[in-house]
Amino acid sequence: MTDTFPSRRTAARLLNPTLQVAGFQQVREAHRLEIIEDYVELISDLLHSAGQARQVEIAERLGVAQPTVAKMLKRLEVEGYVVLRPYQGTLLTEKGEAMAQYSRQRHQLVEAFLLALGVDEDTARRDAEGMEHHVSEATLAAFRHYLDVCQSRGE
Repeated sequence: MTDTFPSRRTAARLLNPTLQVAGFQQVREAHRLEIIEDYVELISDLLHSAGQARQVEIAERLGVAQPTVAKMLKRLEVEGYVVLRPYQGTLLTEKGEAMAQYSRQRHQLVEAFLLALGVDEDTARRDAEGMEHHVSEATLAAFRHYLDVCQSRGE
């Protein structure tokens, strides 16, 4: 029987330190951006569907406490993603809306890819929510190519 997974000896081999550092740095940056992207995408969705994005709604949808949202919104304001309007909600800057659109497109592409692989809709939606932040542009391009090939075949 052929083992399709790397052997323990192969898996135990360490990467070149420079490559390993680059990989860990990429993951740390993805984690940092993940929270920002989740916030701006949600704010954009709320603005487009309800006309406003209030802290209480953001907290409810993200499943976090309002003080957590308030702290993050201050950070997003400092970084130029949002404009805070006391007692009126939050608006996105052009930079924030651009990030929301980019994040939404990534999510839709990852979700479409998972669906094309046969993953059920609920699981694809949930998994895409985490994966969208961590896949590289090269991987997204491969997903896009795969979907294009499937579409051209009528699959």
